[in-house]
Amino acid sequence: MNSRVALIGIVVEKAESVEALNRILHEYGSYIIGRMGIPYAKRNINIISIAVDAPSDIISALSGKLGRLDGISTKAVYSKVV
Repeated sequence: MNSRVALIGIVVEKAESVEALNRILHEYGSYIIGRMGIPYAKRNINIISIAVDAPSDIISALSGKLGRLDGISTKAVYSKVV
């Protein structure tokens, strides 16, 4: 299967879910190119972006698992480069 480059945007609204989020990210660590986290104290949230290089089904699975966590919202944006 072809590998794709994508960005997964994550908004963390509940700090209690961070441990589970990090556990899932560790599972998919071989696909992660880089990670950037921004705490936004004014709104009491954290914004994380994850750059990945993986098959589409892996990217969807990762984004889906993260999005099912309580207080976590995700969105994946795919590069057109295959």
